[in-house]
Amino acid sequence: MSTAALYDRIARIYDPWSASVTEDIGFYVDHALASGGPVVELAVGTGRIAIPTAQAGVPVIGVDQSSGMLAVAREYAEREGVAELVDLRLGDLREPPVTERVPLVTIPFRSLLHLPAEVEKTRALRAAAALLDPGGLVVFDVFAPSREDIEETDGIWLEREPGIFERADWDPRGRTLALSVRAQEHTVTMELHWLSAPEWNALVEDAGLVVEALHGWFDRRSYDGGEDQIWVCRRPR
Repeated sequence: MSTAALYDRIARIYDPWSASVTEDIGFYVDHALASGGPVVELAVGTGRIAIPTAQAGVPVIGVDQSSGMLAVAREYAEREGVAELVDLRLGDLREPPVTERVPLVTIPFRSLLHLPAEVEKTRALRAAAALLDPGGLVVFDVFAPSREDIEETDGIWLEREPGIFERADWDPRGRTLALSVRAQEHTVTMELHWLSAPEWNALVEDAGLVVEALHGWFDRRSYDGGEDQIWVCRRPR
């Protein structure tokens, strides 16, 4: 089953499932404000970050391959009164349907990890870089799990939010996570594929970008080899 189809199936439970994930919103909104906009957000999903960005007054072009997720995002934008600032488009982050050039492209919430091969990750980064004005930024976040996290969560159903359960089945050798989400009658499993920081650095360079910062968390602390990697990459002028 494609990633689009998987997310179509959980579009209506995605926001309740991710309700506790708020630490990245301010980080991305701050980058949007600093850029002056407009912003292209690839894998925009239900607008969890795009709508707060629009509420801050920054126009957003949001791309996602799941029509179900985009439907939820449109409802969210209309409900919050910012629909005129949110331009939602159906498409793949490796070939986004965007002709505009912008000062900032974001790929939040580990979305690049859905791409299994390094060549596909590079393709997505190159596509993002191609949308930038000279000197513009691509900002994205990914993770690489610790041994402790794998040992503590592997193969266990955990209640992530009331009535919504998730299970992580880790393959450390293949560096693949099969993440299952279960709520009511819906159960879906998606695969995530992680890389080390040096490998991401190589992909960023292959995409023609220059690393401006690598954070270890959304408070902009320096990366020290931990699980989370937040990359800020600039297109040369």
